[in-house]
Order: sequence, then structure tokens, then C-alpha cells
Amino acid sequence: MSPSKKINAMKTIINILLLTVVCTMACNKDLLEKKPLTEYMEEDVWRDPNLVQAYVNDLYPKMRHGFNEVMLASMTDEARFIHNYGTTTSVTEAMSPEDLGALNLFGEWDKHYKAIRNCNIFFEMVGSAKDLSAEQRKRLTGEVHFLRAYFYHMLVKYWGGVPLVKQIFKLTDGEAMLIPRNSFEECVQYIVDECDSAMALLPEAHDRDNTGRATRFAAMALKSRMLLYAASDLFNRGGNTNNPEWGYVQVDQAARTARWQKAKAAALELMNTGAFALYKPTASAVDNYTRVFLDKNNSEIIFCKYFNKQQLGTSHDLYNGPNGYHNWGGNVPLENFVEGYQMEDGTDFSWANPAMAAKPYEKRDPRFYATILYNGVKWKKRPSDAVGLDPVGVIQTGRYEKRNGANIEVVNGLDTRQGPIENWNGSYTGYYLRKFMDINLDAQFFRGDQSWPFFRYAEILLNYAEASMELGEEGEARTIINEVRTRGGMPALGTSVTGAELERMYRYERRYELAFEEHRYFDARRWLIAETVFSGPAKAIEIYGKLNPDTLLYTYKVLTNGVQERKFTRKHYLLPIMAEEIRRNSKMTPNPGY
Repeated sequence: MSPSKKINAMKTIINILLLTVVCTMACNKDLLEKKPLTEYMEEDVWRDPNLVQAYVNDLYPKMRHGFNEVMLASMTDEARFIHNYGTTTSVTEAMSPEDLGALNLFGEWDKHYKAIRNCNIFFEMVGSAKDLSAEQRKRLTGEVHFLRAYFYHMLVKYWGGVPLVKQIFKLTDGEAMLIPRNSFEECVQYIVDECDSAMALLPEAHDRDNTGRATRFAAMALKSRMLLYAASDLFNRGGNTNNPEWGYVQVDQAARTARWQKAKAAALELMNTGAFALYKPTASAVDNYTRVFLDKNNSEIIFCKYFNKQQLGTSHDLYNGPNGYHNWGGNVPLENFVEGYQMEDGTDFSWANPAMAAKPYEKRDPRFYATILYNGVKWKKRPSDAVGLDPVGVIQTGRYEKRNGANIEVVNGLDTRQGPIENWNGSYTGYYLRKFMDINLDAQFFRGDQSWPFFRYAEILLNYAEASMELGEEGEARTIINEVRTRGGMPALGTSVTGAELERMYRYERRYELAFEEHRYFDARRWLIAETVFSGPAKAIEIYGKLNPDTLLYTYKVLTNGVQERKFTRKHYLLPIMAEEIRRNSKMTPNPGY
């Protein structure tokens, strides 16, 4: 709900109880004798510490994780969603204040303000809560400071400056509910202050019963991210100083330097705790990167969303797996993204190089093999009705010649849109997503329990490296970049890599280390490169296997037509404020270009 809507917060029915809390309360005879859970009124919540806990619990699901049918990657040069669901609107000039397309699923203006309202209710009422222990009151207060900061940071990332609503409105408040946008700088400072408050109250770790709650480290990571964004080009490019809420803040070089220094300090503060490290459980770079997203509570995860197979779990594998496994295809990687992976020796891949073009999937950055399912790679056992067609379990996204007696016929691969298993929900691009996937899971029938990483240590290291680089501290930046790069199995950058080349290599690392983790959309915008990298054709690969004589000789053709044509314009650097919001709030100003 927007801040301008009428709020009758103090007498609304609270539908907030998580299953785990209900189970705990079921053991308490007194609680079982209370009126039905669906009839708890606001005043009841603050009389019972279990209900106060449940109230805070209900805020966590408002943090939208990335294991959704449509991934934010499909609004970038990483992927295309094979259906529509408004994605075409979001990646073309069709996006408008009347229709954000799929991006409305991510920005979630109304949902974030509803969550912020509930945070505000907590702060207004927690002082009157009965029977909360001092430790519990402190922890819950810290959690809600973190959550309110997180919800605001989501709004600011998409829209720039937004209204900061810090109080609870009543029906009689009338005109007071019409709130103008705060400046981008004010929003950033508010988020940072909320993070600082959370850091002062939260523990560094929770006991087993409270696993998954915000920690001091989660607040530190959020602060690092927000300050990095605040120092970036998008929010420091000058512009109309009469409308600073747009985020186009005009500052002198000294002020810009101060912003980068704050960003660096925030990242360093978390690094200096020594609580996290890049995860390297094996000698294999491919396995190490794969397992970052599969191994629970590993050394790299700062804060994540947990899933339980017995309580729905995650459908990521089903949503994105190959159609030849009766999965749904989902968010398929673009050739635009795949061709950007370097060779394992650090040189750039090029289709113009005959040797590379003949074997495009050999000797690439090891993270490629942990992120992309490509034609010819061994995956997992096919379902029972398909194992006879492919007893090995190899991804097939091309067309192949096959002997049929004395004749040669051309067949479509099992994972194509014309394949014999399912011929409608296959990839448009010749690729499927590998990252986050559980190879041991039969996703057709079962759900996974992979965790979604809201914050992981590699991001913090890269935040620090970027701030150092922007401050002219190239040696320090290079050292940190190399930590991430060599864990990924790539050669370290030498001291000769400086200036524009160092920036290019940093951006390469951020793009491919953090792929499909909902960073690319914001990075391309804050670096002001989205007009280039998000525009033009979404590319695919066409693969043909020619029989020669008992083996297949593959040829590859990059397709630039037919997948999706995209257009990112200058005004898209910030999302439009929805027309409905502007109509109902006379003090709301639009973003430029809309």
C-alpha cells in the first residue's frame, strides 16, 4: 500500500502466524484456549511475546527471493523468459507509468510500503508489548530496523528518491497522508542509519531455532551495498537540481570521493570481522562455484532465504530445467551473455577466431560450466519415458544428422522446442540455466531446498574493490579482484592491468561471478551502460551436427533475429512512478521522461 492510502492500522486483523510459531504455540495449553488465530486483533499481538515474534516473522516473506518463475535476469542481457508475463513490456519502450510489465513483480511499490507500514506499527507498539525479555526485545527491534532498511533500499534501487514514511496514519489524518518524495541523499542516509541501528542491536549469529533471521553481518552487508550504489554514476551525474529526488545528484569531486570512501569503509568493516571467506571446499574451481549455492551455511553466505522440501521448497529446478526433462525452460541464458565468458587463460572469446568457433564450449572460464547448460554437456538421468532416447543424459539443443538404414535423417534434440518429449516450452536460445540447480533432484516431481543468497561474501569483496578502484587505489583493488577471480579458476591479473582495462576486468568479474543473482540489472544502470548492453537483439545459438562419418561435426551460427528485440532508453534508468500513485498523491513527482 502506498503511503498516500488511508491506513486503519491499529484495528486490522493480523494474519501473520508462521507455521513454525503455530507449532510452538500448540504445546502451550493457555494459547490453545484463546480465540481462533484468524481472529487476533492488533491489541492481542502486543500482549503475547509469541505473537510479537510471529508479527516480526511475517515481515521476512516480504523480502522477495530470486527463485521465482520470472527472474530479474530476464530483464537484462543475461536471459530471456521463454513465455511473456510482461517481460516484453519491461525490456522495450512499451514500459510506461501505466504498465511496468514484469518489473512490477520486482519493484513491488505497494507491497514494500505495506511491509514498511508493518515495521512502523512494530516500532510504535513494541514499547507496550508485555512479557518480552530484554534480549528478545533487543533482537526483534534490530531485525525490524534491518527489514525496514531492506524494503527502502529495494524502492530506492528502482525509483531513486521515494517518500520516507516514518509514522502511522489514521483515517482522520487527511492531507497529511500526501507525502512528497524525499531526496535520494535523504533516503540513502535513512537506510544507512537503519542499518547502523540494526548493527548495534543484532547478534552476529543466532541459535538453531532462530536460523535465517537477520544478523549484525546482514545489516553490514546491506549498508555496503547501499553506499556503493550511492557513489555510482547513476546517482552522481548532475541534472535538474530542482528535482533531487530523481537521484541525479550534482556533487563536486570532493563530495564524490567522500561517497566512495564511505562505500569502501562499509565493505572493509565487514571484511575485517573475519567471519566469512570465499568458499573453496575442493580442488575443482567448477565444483567450488557450484557448491557455493548448494552447500548449506557455507563460509561465503552472509544472509539467505532458507527453503524446506517438506514445506513447499523451491521450484527453481522445475521452472528453469530443460523441457527434455519435463521441466519448464524458464529463464534461458542469452548468447549475449554466454559469449562474454573468457577463455580459461584469461583471453576474450571470439566467434571470429576459427579455433574458438569450432569448439566454443571448451576451455572457458570454469564458472561457465557451473552456470550454463549447453549442447553436449552431460547432465543427469532422463525421466523414465525419455531414458530410452538418451540413456546417458546429455543436453541436446541442436539439430543432428542420424542414420536410418541407408538414409540420413535430421532430428531435433530432446531439449529443443521441436523435441519429441515436450515440444513447446524449450529454450529459444540454445542454452539452459545450470546455476543453483540440484543435479540429484527429480524436479518434475520434487522441490529443492537450495538457499537464495541475499548477500554473500564475494559481493562484499567486489564492493570493496570497486570503491578502491574509483579512489585510485588500483593495487588494492587488483588484489581483491584476484581473490574472487582465482577462486573461480581464472588467472590473476598482473600489475600491468590498470586504468580502463582494470575497470573492464572488474566489471567482467562482477558480471560473471554474480550472474543470475539479481545484480546485473542494477549494475548496468548504475554504471550508465544499460542503453548499450540492454538494447538490440537478444541473441541465440543455432547448432547443427553433421554426421562425419560415425561422429557428429558441429557447426554453430549466432542468431540475431527472432529471439527478442530490446530497447533501453535513457528514461529507463529509473522506473516510472505509477500513474495511479501520481493521481492519488498530488505531491508525488514523476521520474524524468515519463
